[in-house]
Amino acid sequence: MSGNEPWRMSVDGEEFEVSEPDGEPGTYHVTWLTGPDPQYGFGFTTHPPVRPGREHLEEAVREFLAQVDPDTGHIE
Repeated sequence: MSGNEPWRMSVDGEEFEVSEPDGEPGTYHVTWLTGPDPQYGFGFTTHPPVRPGREHLEEAVREFLAQVDPDTGHIE
């Protein structure tokens, strides 16, 4: 994970891109690349603003996926 440059990760067979917006320490945008809408995803902020480890990111992705309606591919 390098600062401010997006990176990819795989979780449970799905592909995601993770990015850290400039000027927003501890803020992350996660885009679900293999989902039905390639622009769909979620964001979160850590408190204090620290870089989460891979395990924390995977847990956040799994929590997101658990909320997705399998019929629509979105959180309803």
